[in-house]
Amino acid sequence: MYKDATTEEINEVMENAWEAFHQYRKMSLKDRVGFMKSICVELEKISEYLVRMAMSETNLPEARLKGELARTIFQLNQYGTASENGQWLEARIDTAVPDRKPPKPDIRKMQIPLGPVVVFGASNFPFAYSTAGGDTACAFAAGCPVIIKAHPAHAQTSEMVAEAILKAAEKSNMPKGIFAHVHGAGFEVGKQLVMHPYTKAVGFTGSFNGGKQLFDWGNQRKVPIPVFAEMGSINPVFLLPEKLHQSYTETAKMYAGSITLGVGQFCTNPGLIIGIEGDDLQKFITTLGKEIEQVTPEKMLHPGIAKAFDQKRNTALHQNKVSTVAVSVLEKNENEGIPTIATVNGSDFLSNPVLHQEVFGPYSLVIRCKDINEMVEVANHLEGQLTSTLMATENDIEENNELIEAVKDICGRFILNNVPTGVEVCLSMQHGGPFPATTDSRFTSVGADGIKRFARPIAFQNWNNQFLPDELKNENPLGIWRTLNDELTKAPIV
Repeated sequence: MYKDATTEEINEVMENAWEAFHQYRKMSLKDRVGFMKSICVELEKISEYLVRMAMSETNLPEARLKGELARTIFQLNQYGTASENGQWLEARIDTAVPDRKPPKPDIRKMQIPLGPVVVFGASNFPFAYSTAGGDTACAFAAGCPVIIKAHPAHAQTSEMVAEAILKAAEKSNMPKGIFAHVHGAGFEVGKQLVMHPYTKAVGFTGSFNGGKQLFDWGNQRKVPIPVFAEMGSINPVFLLPEKLHQSYTETAKMYAGSITLGVGQFCTNPGLIIGIEGDDLQKFITTLGKEIEQVTPEKMLHPGIAKAFDQKRNTALHQNKVSTVAVSVLEKNENEGIPTIATVNGSDFLSNPVLHQEVFGPYSLVIRCKDINEMVEVANHLEGQLTSTLMATENDIEENNELIEAVKDICGRFILNNVPTGVEVCLSMQHGGPFPATTDSRFTSVGADGIKRFARPIAFQNWNNQFLPDELKNENPLGIWRTLNDELTKAPIV
């Protein structure tokens, strides 16, 4: 329906964004908040139509989409407020000590925006990780224009959201070029956007192959740029003995729900469950299998995702020594993901790299370790993850420090006695992890700390107060928290 953007169109979009950047970054934090809140107003006006359109393009149910749209609006509001509060600016001031030998200069540091940010819409989140999603909200909050490449799986939904953002920009008197929206089914549009000299950062949520390619392009430029790619995760769950003995039934039922939530199409879907051979683990596997058998297969986001799930699921199930525990006994129709549980022993898992790969959908593999030492070995051989979970009692925790330290090395969010699905939008959330879960584990794509991805520090040395940014002036006209001579305060410098 939509044509791929041409080279000329991309150049025009990027030139407009570059010009807008030099205006937008000079606007006040209050102006940024007003713009972002205006986007929320425009989205709320068309919320009913947006949900209908997204339902028609993605197969996602109404309740899920309403919740996701509400989250998107919440993110815009929260990150806008965080922008104005100024904590992300990390304002640091060390005042001069002229009579010291040698004299100490006046040095003041803060974060400033990078420049135009290209955001790639995510296939599995048409609202929260796409056109007006978290990356866009963070970039606007940081003072950066945004160029969205719509995901072909929900192009019309993306177009509607883009129109709402453009209306908000006009009503808020934002500079032309503050936001742009392009389409591109092939890789060439994405490559041109990443390689364009006016692009200063990239945000992406999707597959490993897609994210890694963007990352490589970003680093092949004459001037490399940061590419913040969230690329998937198998989110291992470690079942420790005492906890499993006490609650194998409850744990199995809880994880059956997490594995199949949203037809398994969440980046935090628990794709690996690791336990120690014995009666309790077998009871857990049996209970989990019975629960999975009764879960109704549902349509996946689009035929491409359903096809990939079937292929990867079949590949995993046909690996040597892998046994199928359970599949849904209910009828499966075209493009539906069939809930599946498989199992393999620890040594065979360790020797087969195929089993370490994500199967995106309602699938999980239970690994049966011979003892705690093999469980630690499994943890040490796993790649970087968005989340890892420990199902454990206090005794389990006290007795297994080596395992805990090994798991800490591979994840961004470490969960105790809960499920990884469900990502709270709050300042303490870390949604990012060691490679290959993301390309930079120091940052998060959820929560207001994500604003820092699209900013860089600059220090001002020996500048007169009148020429300093408001954020660093003696009188603290913005009333933000600053670290003044190693003390966190809102007080002015007198």
